[in-house]
Amino acid sequence: MQQILKYFPNITEQQKKQFENLDSLYRDWNSKINVISRKDIDNLYEHHVLHSLAIAKMVNFRKGTNILDFGTGGGFPGIPLAIMFPECSFKLIDGTGKKIRVAEEIATAIGLKNCTPVQLRGEEEKGKFDFVVSRAVMQLPDLMKIVGKNISRQHKNSVPNGIICLKGGDVQEEIRQYRHIVEVTEITNWFKEPWFKEKHIIYLPA
Repeated sequence: MQQILKYFPNITEQQKKQFENLDSLYRDWNSKINVISRKDIDNLYEHHVLHSLAIAKMVNFRKGTNILDFGTGGGFPGIPLAIMFPECSFKLIDGTGKKIRVAEEIATAIGLKNCTPVQLRGEEEKGKFDFVVSRAVMQLPDLMKIVGKNISRQHKNSVPNGIICLKGGDVQEEIRQYRHIVEVTEITNWFKEPWFKEKHIIYLPA
C-alpha cells in the first residue's frame, strides 16, 4: 500500500481506504478462486495494483470518460483505475464467469459505484468507449480486430481515444504494423522498482 502513496500522494481518504481493502479481499477470494498466482499474492500492490495504475500516469482521464477493460480477469487494470478515477465509468469484461464474480464482489465490497463487471467476450461487446485498456491479454493486432469497433471517435481527453495496453518484454514485432502511430512508454519512467524493468505501456490512437 505504501507504494501507492509513494507515487500517488494526493489520493483522498476514501481512495486510500479502498486501496487498503484490496489486500484482504484479494487474499480471501484468491483462496477460493485462483485469479492471481498463489506465489504472487504477496506482491499484489506492486505487480497488480501499481502496474495497473501506470495507465493513470500516462493519461489523466477527464470526468465522464468511458473505459472498457478487456479481459479484466479478477479486475486488473479496471478496479485500481476505477478507484483512481471515480468520475469516470468502467466496464470490465471477461469470458470467464468466476473471474468476473471476483471483480464484481470486490467492487461491491469497496463501494465502487463506477465499475460494472460483466461476463462477456470482446466480440460480443457492442458499446462505444473512449478508451479500451488491457493487461497482457493478447497481441495488439488481434486486440485491435476485436475492440477497434468499440472505440468512439468523439474525443474528451488531451490524449485522443484509443487502446492502452500493459505489456512486458519485447513488443517490437506486435507493434510493427502500427509503428508510425503507436507510442511505447517504459513504465520505469514513473515507477522505479526493478520489477518494472522491461514493462511498457502501448498506446494506439483510434
